[in-house]
Amino acid sequence: MPKSSSPLIVPLHEMENGQEADTFALLAEKETWTTHNGKPYFRVNFRDAVREVRFPVWADTPAYEDCRTNWEVGRFYKLRAVYRITNYGPQLEIRKIRETVEADTAEGFDIRQCRPSSKFAPEAMYDEILALTKTHCGKGPLTLLVTRIFKENRQAILDSAAARNHHHAFFGGLLEHTLMVTRNAVALADLYLLHYPELKPRLSKPLVTAGAVLHDIGKIRELRFDVVTAHHTTEGDMIGHAVLGRDFVRDFSREVSLDPETQTQLEHILLSHQRFADWGTVKPPMSLEALIVHHADSCDALIGTHCHVMELDETAGEITSKKNILGYPVFKGKKPT
Repeated sequence: MPKSSSPLIVPLHEMENGQEADTFALLAEKETWTTHNGKPYFRVNFRDAVREVRFPVWADTPAYEDCRTNWEVGRFYKLRAVYRITNYGPQLEIRKIRETVEADTAEGFDIRQCRPSSKFAPEAMYDEILALTKTHCGKGPLTLLVTRIFKENRQAILDSAAARNHHHAFFGGLLEHTLMVTRNAVALADLYLLHYPELKPRLSKPLVTAGAVLHDIGKIRELRFDVVTAHHTTEGDMIGHAVLGRDFVRDFSREVSLDPETQTQLEHILLSHQRFADWGTVKPPMSLEALIVHHADSCDALIGTHCHVMELDETAGEITSKKNILGYPVFKGKKPT
């Protein structure tokens, strides 16, 4: 009798309710819990770049002992499992599980597809940000300042997340967020320069551009991103990325002979871009350039958060659950008919 073929390999985020398949996933969480009767169980979270699946591994199941002794957070696994949507959220019924091996790459295993990552190539985003800087800041010290900061911190900028939880909390997230904020800020500056040429003092697009590019640069010192998630560093908790970013500007300004007035205005953009005290700002935006960067930043952060909520939501219907990082439901739109 011929052997039955193995299940297809399906990305975790593409598995449908009731489907059994082989899939690759990152073990992002493993926590020990107990029931109200005192029975132990593990709550685990397997994920790929798009979907997270949290579910219990009960003590009376065959997987429990394997989970206890062999499953390690931050490792990648090949699973044969059934994906089910239950009243308690999505779950996996694991039939087989092992850690990935090098040969799995031939079957489609790719670390970048199993960990939270930007869908855009980090190197391309990095290059575009520097190109925007050169275009809108000219050949003077502002461009030189941005270029030197970026080139001396290239790998950290390529890898960094933009936040721990709310928006762009993935590899390359800082670049994706920074690029969108810069595009937004440049577009706003162009709009107001066109329609309000009488503004005094005249709006400076070079300052807007440099401020947008550097507004979150302190996050490469505020956050550390391991395989699973982003964490605050000690100086990130105690100082914050706005002040750490201002320090980058002060340190590198000495090398490029940035004039004191421009330096002060650029520092103000970085220190004020969060606007509200409970968001961590030092000062509210007091210049038009700072105000534009703040709103360009806030817009992209909120849109990124909404998109993240919609990606993770598994509820039926047009509205997400209110159990999310926003604390309120989000409209997902009508399904195509």
